[in-house]
Amino acid sequence: MYFKLPLAALLLILFINSPGVYAQAPDLGTARDFVLFTTTGAVSNTGVSHLTGNIGAQTGAVSGFGNVDGVMHSGDAATAQASADLLVAYNQLNAVPSTAAHAPVLGGGETLFAGVYNITGAGSTVTDLTLDALGDPDALFIFRIGGAFSAGPASHVILINGAVACNVFWQVEGAAAMAALSYMRGTFIANNGAMSMAAGSKLEGRLLSTTGAIAVDGTVACMPLGCGVPILTGPPAPDMASTLSYALFTSKGAVTNSGISTVTGDIGSNLGTVSGFNPALVTGTIHPVPDASTAQCDLDLHRVNHYLDSLPYDIELLYPAQLGASLVLTPHIYRLNGPTLFTDTLFLNAQGNSSAVFVIQVNGDFLTAIQSTVQLQNGACADHVFWKMDQGTSINNGSSFTGNLICNDPVGLNSGVTLNGRALSDSGDINTDAVTVGMPADCGTVLPVELVSFSGICDQQQFQLQWLTASEIHNDHFSVQRSANGKSWLEVGRVPGAGNSPVPTHYRFTDAQPLPGSSYYRLQQSDEEEGVSYSSVIQLKNCDEEPGMLAISPNPSHGLFHLYYTGLAGQVTSVVVYNLLGLPVYQSSSLPSTINLNGSPEGVYFVQLNTLSRTFIQKLILN
Repeated sequence: MYFKLPLAALLLILFINSPGVYAQAPDLGTARDFVLFTTTGAVSNTGVSHLTGNIGAQTGAVSGFGNVDGVMHSGDAATAQASADLLVAYNQLNAVPSTAAHAPVLGGGETLFAGVYNITGAGSTVTDLTLDALGDPDALFIFRIGGAFSAGPASHVILINGAVACNVFWQVEGAAAMAALSYMRGTFIANNGAMSMAAGSKLEGRLLSTTGAIAVDGTVACMPLGCGVPILTGPPAPDMASTLSYALFTSKGAVTNSGISTVTGDIGSNLGTVSGFNPALVTGTIHPVPDASTAQCDLDLHRVNHYLDSLPYDIELLYPAQLGASLVLTPHIYRLNGPTLFTDTLFLNAQGNSSAVFVIQVNGDFLTAIQSTVQLQNGACADHVFWKMDQGTSINNGSSFTGNLICNDPVGLNSGVTLNGRALSDSGDINTDAVTVGMPADCGTVLPVELVSFSGICDQQQFQLQWLTASEIHNDHFSVQRSANGKSWLEVGRVPGAGNSPVPTHYRFTDAQPLPGSSYYRLQQSDEEEGVSYSSVIQLKNCDEEPGMLAISPNPSHGLFHLYYTGLAGQVTSVVVYNLLGLPVYQSSSLPSTINLNGSPEGVYFVQLNTLSRTFIQKLILN
């Protein structure tokens, strides 16, 4: 039997099932390497910002930045090429046919699918805007805004079902501003407009302007991964050879300990003595005097030292006295050309590549503050981290340090230090005081998904499940499994994973036909190599088993908000919104999922939901 569909319905089906077929991503060229760039205008920073990617201006000053995980450019060959490439990308975005018009305000809890969305005049985002790729990793989202753009306070762009930030583009005809605590995703290209990010805002993407200043203040911004961006590997790791067996070693000098220290690995000197270590607390061999093993280690350490010293650096960290401060580094060769003070925390982010290598070359004395920390992220492996120290090294009390210290001068590991790595000196004493030193484990497979939360609620007789991942590596999909008894499990749905993502990713799933009574849920995560892992189990009660509850989100609101009622929707008789004078400003005879009070005065309102048996009232604030 055949059915004839109206043309409009057929086109709608084709659009829904073929996300992204109407548009092609622009070619950013070398502009892809910049996280902040303008052809004409100043690029400036205030506060402590954490930026991953190059920063530059073709015509204009670049100022106020501390250490960034990228290269600073001002009026050079790189900015000249980026200017030309940016103009090409802008024109390509201009030429893409539109698939839909959109109201000036994006978000407010709405979900959009792949397409090219046109906004006439100025545009903005409020609260949550969800971009759903429907399982298509190439799904493309383009927003063309005919005026200025603003991301409201705490507004978020959420990517689900395979959507990736590198396939999200915002073309803005004018200024673009991101308010405090906003979290945006995608590449923003402003034409003849300034761009800004307020304190506490985040961006997985880029800010690129044809003409206009760019100003950031205490923000976090990183270039998106995927879409053909090369995976960072860092340089080839040196062949550590016989040095691998040593936790503490110097070619020339003494190795001495005071206090109770625990060491995993050999300890030795090829021209000096070893003293103060309790053999019962050393898992390895103590070489009290030079021998054949220390002689071989001496030769191999010279070679490792020379190799690391000869590597040309990719990125110079321009402020050695400000290392740390929650800076995030990716696999590269870094250079600090001067005495270095390390405070607070340094994050090493492998971006999902467990084979990636980090090399930090320090040309000057190296000193840490007390309780400073090196933390590994997204597959980073301690054995692939190399600190090349040209002068004296002192790790201060209570610090937790990571990586192989390859030094030319004396090394001090002070009281309470934990070193996940090795301290090896070409020439100089090594002194330890009540420390813990453990040689790093071999770099192996990393967990593919770091799950932060998994929860659910009953809403209008359906179970709404949601979960959040901190990062993902080769994540293929999630299987949502349900059980009546917590023992026998049945798959009720499948949600595509983000693949590789270094940033948080939100997921949602609706079980439209839950079991009567209570249900148990868990997630089965499957990676691209067919490995699986499971989440914890949550239990949800059906809506008719618990008293109804009314919730409003977001609250405070800019005007558009959602109602969540956990009772029986069929028993709702009316919903009324009152102002402070008790006058109704909105009424409905059924349960709406969203209410739009845009244009209403700022202030306090009350949302009243009436059912056959009860009345619920929630306060709402509009600002």
